[in-house]
Amino acid sequence: MKKALIVGIDDYPSSPLRGCVNDATAIATILESNGDGSPNLNVKLLVSPPKTLSKPVLKEAINQLFEGDCDMALFYFSGHGSVTSVGGYIVTQDYRQYDEGISMDEILTLANNSKARDKIIILDCCHSGALGTPAVSGSHVAQLSEGLSILTASRNSESAMEVNGSGVFTSLVIDALRGGAADLRGHITPGALYAYVDQALGAWDQRPIFKTNVSRFTSLRWVHPQVPLETLRKITDYFPSPETEHQLNPSYEPDSSDPDPTKVAIFRNLQKYEGVGLVVPVGEEHMYYAAMNSKSCRLTAVGHQYWRLAKEKKL
Repeated sequence: MKKALIVGIDDYPSSPLRGCVNDATAIATILESNGDGSPNLNVKLLVSPPKTLSKPVLKEAINQLFEGDCDMALFYFSGHGSVTSVGGYIVTQDYRQYDEGISMDEILTLANNSKARDKIIILDCCHSGALGTPAVSGSHVAQLSEGLSILTASRNSESAMEVNGSGVFTSLVIDALRGGAADLRGHITPGALYAYVDQALGAWDQRPIFKTNVSRFTSLRWVHPQVPLETLRKITDYFPSPETEHQLNPSYEPDSSDPDPTKVAIFRNLQKYEGVGLVVPVGEEHMYYAAMNSKSCRLTAVGHQYWRLAKEKKL
């Protein structure tokens, strides 16, 4: 069982926001199912408006998320964030001075103590980078239990920006979850999610933060691979060893004077491999010329990795 609590708050009494509810709704929609429409996470969506998300209401929901034994517990929050001399807070609607909302240290404690195999926390709020480095440790040492990953929109000293009614960070997360961060098998991991966001934000933008303590592969969502898995598995047929070059000739090319249908089908797959960085032609710039001039193609470093996965039947 995999579950997610998705929270978005626009309706703050004295400082309303515009894009948090839309962002939360979009995240909930995309996490509910995989790319093929199959069920993914069991999502509970809390947004204001229309709901009133006070500190007790939200605190109860977070406690329920991290209670019990499950495969994954994911918490996403979009709204105001605050940092004080004693740590960071996600701000609830009933905030007031000296009681801003729910302490990030408390959320960390709940996640650290959770029996869920994987705990994922994603925060799109100002000062969200304070999560994971408790104030009691001087905010310099991350304290994460096994299986916990944290992805935040900004450092603890930075604001999280909105553009055109959507959080800059969340819009990138959504693109990544739609497939932008998928590996060649179609899986999207927390690490790949961060890499996608990190590359999109420049050195002068808000800087996302990623903290993790994991020892195994975790997939947040699956999408259709760029190359079908049955095609990927044939890589060991075309390359008996990772160092082997696949010899080509004009019969591989469908536009040649004497194409071989079997070799043309193989060549189409090799071109698919080239398109995702698994294969490169040897001695020519393009695969077409490698075939027409009877050259060869070889695996790249990434190709070596997927060759190994196919050989070990992990594809």
